[in-house]
Amino acid sequence: MMKRLLILLPLALLGLVPLAFLKAEPQAVKAQEAPKPLKALLIAGGCCHDYAKQHEVLFKGIQARANVQVDVMWTRDKSTNPPLPVYENDDWATGYDIIIHDECSANNKDLAVMERILKVHETIPAVHLHCAMHSFRNGTDKWPKHLGLHSTGHGPQKPLEITYPNEDHPITKGLENWTTKNEELYNNREVFDIEPLAMATQKVGERENTAIVAWTNTKSGAPSFSTTVGHNTYTVEDPRYLDLITRGLLWAAGKLNDDYLVPYTGDNVVTEMDGKKKVKRQK
Repeated sequence: MMKRLLILLPLALLGLVPLAFLKAEPQAVKAQEAPKPLKALLIAGGCCHDYAKQHEVLFKGIQARANVQVDVMWTRDKSTNPPLPVYENDDWATGYDIIIHDECSANNKDLAVMERILKVHETIPAVHLHCAMHSFRNGTDKWPKHLGLHSTGHGPQKPLEITYPNEDHPITKGLENWTTKNEELYNNREVFDIEPLAMATQKVGERENTAIVAWTNTKSGAPSFSTTVGHNTYTVEDPRYLDLITRGLLWAAGKLNDDYLVPYTGDNVVTEMDGKKKVKRQK
């Protein structure tokens, strides 16, 4: 009898093994279906734009489209050299997978600040929105070369006819050409080694002006996506604009795939750079 029990016991254990794996499998599959959210830091504020509204439109719009926690550091200061204490330390980007630059600080000529930013972007990807292209004018060409395109100004506010010449690029695939309401067309003073993604034509009287308005850069450190579109809040909150920048962000972070094209359902932290800290919750 004892010998018979010893024979049956291993067989019983073998029979239980598949059941144990079957019970564990749903949990493992569930873990695979929920990749860790990306962490992005949006920095906004400065001259000429409604950043009080736009920073909310941006973080809510991105989080509704992608599995990205978008923390925010912003200021109400409307000068061309707003205080940006976020950049005071070398480790200012620690813990983030990607940085979204939406500051408008043309007269920030502090070379140490720019160097701290550029050092981070040797390894951490970036997104640059609108007036970020006109920031950090400090007498060097380091910021334009980091962006991949040098813009020095813009024309009047008139609608932009936006087209995507490269329909097969992962960022623009599936996006449709569109026309904005009144917007600014940034000039292209100098174009470096970039991949243009979007062109815009603006009619001003009898003239038609055309410029690159969205591009990627993989030649200046970590990958980056940039667009000069986005002066007015009604443009920033346009679903077509939010689709473009969300896909650009995911591409720069190497996560433009179905796993990340799902809403983020956690919390994010919004800090106003006057010392007041607020927590925004989006479920």
